[in-house]
Amino acid sequence: MHELQSEDGIVPDGLALPLTASLSRMRGTDHQPPRCAALCGQVGQQVACGIYEWRPNPCRELEAGSDGCNRARLRHGLPVLDE
Repeated sequence: MHELQSEDGIVPDGLALPLTASLSRMRGTDHQPPRCAALCGQVGQQVACGIYEWRPNPCRELEAGSDGCNRARLRHGLPVLDE
């Protein structure tokens, strides 16, 4: 499945980079520390996705408070979310 708008997907092309013919990544996710180019706000304070309605499938699949979400939060020094 293609995620980029130029490939009939919904993610704005300027915010993602193709990795393979069918796989892309959001700009900034390969930086240290990683920070998605679509993330607005300050981590640990208040953040939001700037392209929420056009976010890629991995972001749609990771639900707030899920095990995956809480593992990611712990990796970045943030407390887990209650379900």
